[in-house]
Amino acid sequence: MKKQIQTNAAPAAIGPYSQAIQVGDFIFYSGQIPLDPESGNLVAGGIVEQTRQVMANMRAMLDASDRDFTDVVKTTIYLTDLADFATVNEIYGEAFTDVPPARACVQVAALPKGAQVEIEWISVG
Repeated sequence: MKKQIQTNAAPAAIGPYSQAIQVGDFIFYSGQIPLDPESGNLVAGGIVEQTRQVMANMRAMLDASDRDFTDVVKTTIYLTDLADFATVNEIYGEAFTDVPPARACVQVAALPKGAQVEIEWISVG
Protein backbone atom coordinates (compact mmCIF):
# COMPACT_ATOMS: atom_id res chain seq x y z
CA MET A 1 0.00 0.00 0.00
CA LYS A 2 1.35 3.42 -0.85
CA LYS A 3 1.09 6.60 1.18
CA GLN A 4 1.55 10.13 -0.13
CA ILE A 5 3.90 12.47 1.75
CA GLN A 6 3.70 16.20 1.26
CA THR A 7 4.73 19.37 3.07
CA ASN A 8 4.49 23.11 2.57
CA ALA A 9 8.09 23.39 3.80
CA ALA A 10 9.26 22.17 0.37
CA PRO A 11 8.09 23.38 -3.05
CA ALA A 12 4.72 22.11 -4.18
CA ALA A 13 4.63 19.70 -7.10
CA ILE A 14 4.49 21.57 -10.41
CA GLY A 15 2.74 18.76 -12.22
CA PRO A 16 0.67 15.62 -11.68
CA TYR A 17 3.03 13.92 -9.22
CA SER A 18 3.52 13.57 -5.47
CA GLN A 19 6.35 15.12 -3.50
CA ALA A 20 7.03 11.65 -2.10
CA ILE A 21 5.45 8.21 -1.89
CA GLN A 22 6.04 5.70 0.91
CA VAL A 23 5.80 1.99 0.20
CA GLY A 24 6.66 -0.13 3.22
CA ASP A 25 9.93 1.09 4.70
CA PHE A 26 10.97 2.84 1.47
CA ILE A 27 10.17 6.42 0.52
CA PHE A 28 10.62 7.56 -3.07
CA TYR A 29 11.10 11.33 -3.36
CA SER A 30 10.38 13.28 -6.52
CA GLY A 31 13.20 15.39 -7.85
CA GLN A 32 13.79 18.70 -6.13
CA ILE A 33 14.85 21.70 -8.13
CA PRO A 34 15.99 24.97 -6.51
CA LEU A 35 12.58 26.50 -5.93
CA ASP A 36 11.86 28.67 -2.94
CA PRO A 37 8.98 26.88 -1.19
CA GLU A 38 7.21 30.13 -0.29
CA SER A 39 7.30 31.88 -3.65
CA GLY A 40 7.57 28.87 -5.95
CA ASN A 41 10.26 30.75 -7.87
CA LEU A 42 13.76 29.64 -8.80
CA VAL A 43 16.28 31.04 -6.29
CA ALA A 44 18.55 33.81 -7.48
CA GLY A 45 22.20 33.04 -8.11
CA GLY A 46 24.20 30.32 -9.74
CA ILE A 47 25.00 26.69 -9.09
CA VAL A 48 26.08 27.25 -5.46
CA GLU A 49 22.83 28.93 -4.45
CA GLN A 50 20.76 26.48 -6.47
CA THR A 51 22.46 23.44 -4.93
CA ARG A 52 22.06 24.81 -1.41
CA GLN A 53 18.33 25.35 -2.05
CA VAL A 54 17.92 21.82 -3.41
CA MET A 55 19.61 20.46 -0.28
CA ALA A 56 17.34 22.60 1.93
CA ASN A 57 14.32 21.25 0.03
CA MET A 58 15.64 17.72 0.54
CA ARG A 59 15.95 18.36 4.28
CA ALA A 60 12.36 19.67 4.41
CA MET A 61 11.06 16.57 2.65
CA LEU A 62 13.09 14.28 4.90
CA ASP A 63 11.77 16.11 7.97
CA ALA A 64 8.20 15.73 6.68
CA SER A 65 8.72 11.97 6.43
CA ASP A 66 10.49 11.62 9.82
CA ARG A 67 13.76 10.74 8.09
CA ASP A 68 17.15 12.39 7.78
CA PHE A 69 20.12 12.27 5.43
CA THR A 70 21.46 9.12 7.14
CA ASP A 71 18.36 7.26 5.89
CA VAL A 72 19.01 8.12 2.23
CA VAL A 73 20.17 5.04 0.30
CA LYS A 74 20.15 6.24 -3.34
CA THR A 75 20.27 9.59 -5.12
CA THR A 76 20.30 10.73 -8.71
CA ILE A 77 21.70 14.16 -9.52
CA TYR A 78 20.79 15.86 -12.78
CA LEU A 79 23.00 18.73 -13.98
CA THR A 80 22.65 20.89 -17.04
CA ASP A 81 26.46 21.24 -17.08
CA LEU A 82 28.81 18.53 -15.78
CA ALA A 83 31.41 21.27 -15.30
CA ASP A 84 29.42 22.05 -12.12
CA PHE A 85 30.04 18.53 -10.75
CA ALA A 86 32.82 19.48 -8.29
CA THR A 87 30.82 22.38 -6.84
CA VAL A 88 27.66 20.32 -6.44
CA ASN A 89 29.65 17.40 -5.03
CA GLU A 90 31.20 19.61 -2.33
CA ILE A 91 27.84 21.01 -1.16
CA TYR A 92 26.12 17.62 -1.44
CA GLY A 93 28.91 16.06 0.64
CA GLU A 94 28.13 18.39 3.55
CA ALA A 95 24.87 16.48 4.11
CA PHE A 96 26.31 12.97 3.74
CA THR A 97 29.15 12.84 6.23
CA ASP A 98 28.85 9.24 7.42
CA VAL A 99 28.00 6.51 4.90
CA PRO A 100 27.02 8.27 1.66
CA PRO A 101 24.22 6.81 -0.44
CA ALA A 102 24.66 5.11 -3.77
CA ARG A 103 24.46 7.75 -6.49
CA ALA A 104 24.31 8.53 -10.17
CA CYS A 105 25.02 11.93 -11.71
CA VAL A 106 24.07 12.74 -15.27
CA GLN A 107 24.07 15.76 -17.54
CA VAL A 108 20.74 16.66 -19.10
CA ALA A 109 19.79 19.13 -21.81
CA ALA A 110 17.42 21.11 -19.61
CA LEU A 111 15.53 21.05 -16.30
CA PRO A 112 12.17 22.53 -15.33
CA LYS A 113 12.01 26.32 -14.87
CA GLY A 114 15.60 26.70 -16.11
CA ALA A 115 17.16 25.04 -13.05
CA GLN A 116 20.79 23.96 -13.23
CA VAL A 117 20.45 21.06 -10.76
CA GLU A 118 17.84 18.55 -9.64
CA ILE A 119 18.15 15.72 -7.13
CA GLU A 120 15.82 12.78 -6.56
CA TRP A 121 16.33 10.14 -3.88
CA ILE A 122 15.14 7.07 -1.99
CA SER A 123 15.24 6.60 1.78
CA VAL A 124 14.67 3.60 4.00
CA GLY A 125 13.84 3.57 7.66
